[in-house]
Amino acid sequence: MLKKKKTPRVLTIAGSDSGGGAGIQADLKTISALNCYGMSAITAITAQNTIGVSAVHPIPPDIVKEQIEVVMQDIGADAIKTGMLWGSDTIRAIHDALSSFSDFYLVIDPVLVAKSGDLLLQREALETLLEFLVPQAWIITPNLPELRELTGIEPENEESLLRSAEVLLERGARYVLVKGGHANGKIVTDWLISNDGNVNHFLSQRIDTKNTHGTGCTLSSAIACYLAHGLPTITAVERAIQFVHKAIETAPSLGHGHGPLNHLWRNKPI
Repeated sequence: MLKKKKTPRVLTIAGSDSGGGAGIQADLKTISALNCYGMSAITAITAQNTIGVSAVHPIPPDIVKEQIEVVMQDIGADAIKTGMLWGSDTIRAIHDALSSFSDFYLVIDPVLVAKSGDLLLQREALETLLEFLVPQAWIITPNLPELRELTGIEPENEESLLRSAEVLLERGARYVLVKGGHANGKIVTDWLISNDGNVNHFLSQRIDTKNTHGTGCTLSSAIACYLAHGLPTITAVERAIQFVHKAIETAPSLGHGHGPLNHLWRNKPI
């Protein structure tokens, strides 16, 4: 009898986006599109659309912890990604839950604000994130504003960007992926810096569009999926960037603000 190939398992720990473009919804779409089994632990319920976030209802930290524990005790995970975490108590609960398990990749998307500018992580929770979760991270994926907030260094050139990344590596992360979408220019440069000193960069043609809601969620989920499939980190990052680029390129132009991506661009139309 042929041995059945194990399905890669990916757990997302993040907030819910009622508009479906970011958060848990974007994560699960991406996980399914990349042939993994998706699970979720919801940290907050948001009322939001492509224009903005109108309300946030945090889930009690003990419920967040239990969501993680019951999934991990039964199904397990090859990769775990975190997104919107909201507060310090939730971050500590996640740390406590994950400390009981091993043999998974932890991908941290340090979500600080929504595309609309609405706050998704309380400012006092920044240090808690750095102290409790970053040391467990295989890779952390800040954009340029998030990198500045996390390290206190303005990444205005290559030297300061690498110095900022080093701060996160010294905190314990194995890799830092600095996303360059907030920089100017027709070419977007993403930087992958490892704790052994290797630096790689990925170049993409910038797409002139407002349909970019949930790009960070989608990218980090895609990285988690490719890691769960067993790909090397640099390959996982490269393929994830390509996946997001195509999802932006084929976005359906929904809503009146920053529209969602096309997470299912790999699927054939009915």
